[in-house]
Amino acid sequence: MITGVFKSKESFLKEFKTRLTSTYLKDVKESTVRERYNILGTLVREEISKDWIKTNKQLDKHDQKKVYYFSMEFLMGRLITNNLMNMGIRDTVEAAFNELGLDLNEVEHYESDPGLGNGGLGRLAACYLDSMASLGIPGYGHCIRYRYGLFRQKINDGYQEERPDNWLSDGYVWEIRKQEEAVDVPFFGYVDYQDEKGFVYKPNEYIKAVPYDVPIVGDGNGVVNYLRLWNAEPSARYPEGKSPFDYEAELEKISGILYPDDTTYEGKQLRLKQQYFFTSAGVKSITNRHFRQHKTLKNLSDYVVFHINDTHPTLIIPELMRILLDEHHMEWDDAWKIVTETTAYTNHTILAEALEKWPVDIMKPLLPRIFQLIEEINRRFTMGLLEKYGYAKLDLINKLSIVQDGLVKMANLCIVSGFSVNGVAKLHTEILKHIEMKDWFELYPEKFTNVTNGITHRRWLLHSNKELTALIESAIGPDFKKDTFQLERLLPFANDKTFQQNFLKVKQAKKQQLANRIHKEQGITLDTNSIFDIQVKRLHEYKRQLMNALHIMSVYNQLKNDESFRNNYHPHTFIFGAKAAGAYYFAKKIIKLINTIAEKVNNDEETNKYLKVIFVENYNVSYAEMIMPAADISEQISTASKEASGTGNMKFMMNGALTLGTLDGANVEINELVDSENIFIFGMDSEEVNEVYKNGGYDSQEIYQNDPELHLVLEQLINGFFEKEDREEFRDIFSNLVYSDHYFVLKDYHAYKVAHEQANEAYKNASEWAKKAIVNIAKSGIFASDRSIQEYADHIWHVKPMK
Repeated sequence: MITGVFKSKESFLKEFKTRLTSTYLKDVKESTVRERYNILGTLVREEISKDWIKTNKQLDKHDQKKVYYFSMEFLMGRLITNNLMNMGIRDTVEAAFNELGLDLNEVEHYESDPGLGNGGLGRLAACYLDSMASLGIPGYGHCIRYRYGLFRQKINDGYQEERPDNWLSDGYVWEIRKQEEAVDVPFFGYVDYQDEKGFVYKPNEYIKAVPYDVPIVGDGNGVVNYLRLWNAEPSARYPEGKSPFDYEAELEKISGILYPDDTTYEGKQLRLKQQYFFTSAGVKSITNRHFRQHKTLKNLSDYVVFHINDTHPTLIIPELMRILLDEHHMEWDDAWKIVTETTAYTNHTILAEALEKWPVDIMKPLLPRIFQLIEEINRRFTMGLLEKYGYAKLDLINKLSIVQDGLVKMANLCIVSGFSVNGVAKLHTEILKHIEMKDWFELYPEKFTNVTNGITHRRWLLHSNKELTALIESAIGPDFKKDTFQLERLLPFANDKTFQQNFLKVKQAKKQQLANRIHKEQGITLDTNSIFDIQVKRLHEYKRQLMNALHIMSVYNQLKNDESFRNNYHPHTFIFGAKAAGAYYFAKKIIKLINTIAEKVNNDEETNKYLKVIFVENYNVSYAEMIMPAADISEQISTASKEASGTGNMKFMMNGALTLGTLDGANVEINELVDSENIFIFGMDSEEVNEVYKNGGYDSQEIYQNDPELHLVLEQLINGFFEKEDREEFRDIFSNLVYSDHYFVLKDYHAYKVAHEQANEAYKNASEWAKKAIVNIAKSGIFASDRSIQEYADHIWHVKPMK
């Protein structure tokens, strides 16, 4: 039951007007959007605090097991709408704003997306926080309070430019600084051995970690968890021999940006410093709290799970060992037992470059005690293997070793130390077990399990697509809002002509909303009767935005030269959104190519009524909330076996887009659910890809020489086809595809083209297309993050909802 300020429209109006006037000394009518946002946010946060206090009291009373979810990124998106809806007060606020002649949407859109993430990893973590709170699971995030996030993308002459994302410039209304819980994090120095004390770490630099807690509001259940963001600040113990100015300038970089350039020694050291900073601070705060409550850490595993989301937070493991050994003076075996019963690891990739390996010459001087502990963990582990296998399997032992060839292998440390290792889609987990981590699976089969990723339907359906939500509710009632498996009750409506027509009206309205934004921001008019074909995700070669671009060039060539093709082609709008890492030269070159193609085809009056290309600038969560509901086709075209799961595919599916993709990641499970007639699958599967990687036999030059269509497109990259560009602008792309093509863009191209032809033809039958889309929506419920979190809670964490 809602009480206090938000119990009625009248009570909210009174407090809102009073608070705004007393804070800004002006009448509501004279206030700015920023002022209205700050007052509304403050009032909502104060209301949240009541439930937050109640939640904490309940947890203290029952002393339940808790999950601490450590992730280098949390791509939260705006919280204002999420909080209003989960608290059940948005209708009250909107009614009050309407009476005042104010636009609540305008105030909601004022909030900046927090710069705390980049792609799927961070968005998944954010979805999981929402689901933990909504299911009543006591789960808390830990991350860094990045001042500038990744970057704000600016497209200039087709090139990506990275600008600071100063999302904290006006403060952040949701965060609460917890100065009293600050801890010092040690760096550098040396480890001394003293007879009476054993090993004693003597750092020569400390950095203070100050937590800022952001409330995570459960859906209508009164539960409030939190995301703890660690801010780097000067310690009272300034380092000797370093000027205060240099010290503060260096520490500011720790909570400066997400994923600093790591192509240099300094960049690598900064990344490692970031990882230890937030894991050490988090583990200290959690163990300190536990010790205050229980007067011991011996029972830590009964009450705490540390979840390592990808390898970035791996230093949880040696840091917990350090605390147990050095501060609580446990014996090694007792401490190790606690560590191995409290840490769990999610693997998100099979890409070698993403499985972190830190040079010893960076880690050892920066974190001397931590490195020493990792060495000892490795010594004991490899000695155990030697006893088990003998010298006959020395190559295997070296392969599994945590420290080898001057590198510390973080994934190996996670597998050795954790009680659980999970993949994030059925295919991904099978690849881990039988290919990429086959030796580990044979050693620890009991540790490996699968939890397919999920998305929070509250944000990606209920909040971002209210029109579709209302349509679904009109057909099957409201139960799906709490239990997404109820969406399957839509299946009988897939053949209902009236429901099909209403669905198409909703889709058209969402396409128009997106088209209006693109016109406003980029000056390009889109045909909303065209197919909205969308690929939005981090820019990486394996995700194959490049194949999409080559296909667009081919379609353009056909539209220019083949009247029969032009007359039979349903107009198509290709929409891209992606950021490339600042140091990823080739990915940034692909962005330049896409924008160059867009400029050419969008300005060709002969063909632009059939074909448009859009690259949306600074793609983020808030933009995604508009893009996902507008899609007709969801491009999920990664090289099979390379995408662990994907979550964009799930968001598109839940909003009625049809997947055009490979049998990779969660596409495999989508395909099984919706059947082949409701999805467009193409290309090599994971077994075929791995067979080629293993045995060879693929020659991209042969395709270039013998395929007229691809030969033409590839030549156009370097023959002056793009009149405004230097002929050498895309030489690197040409050379990569013709002489390497590691991700099989050319090999899969014609299957991709056929899938597109099938989709273009299918779209012409509106009723059949609507039927396919409705089937996808009906089958999407399994991909809710509530299901994922329930599986983690039941099978990995063994935690219960709050009592």
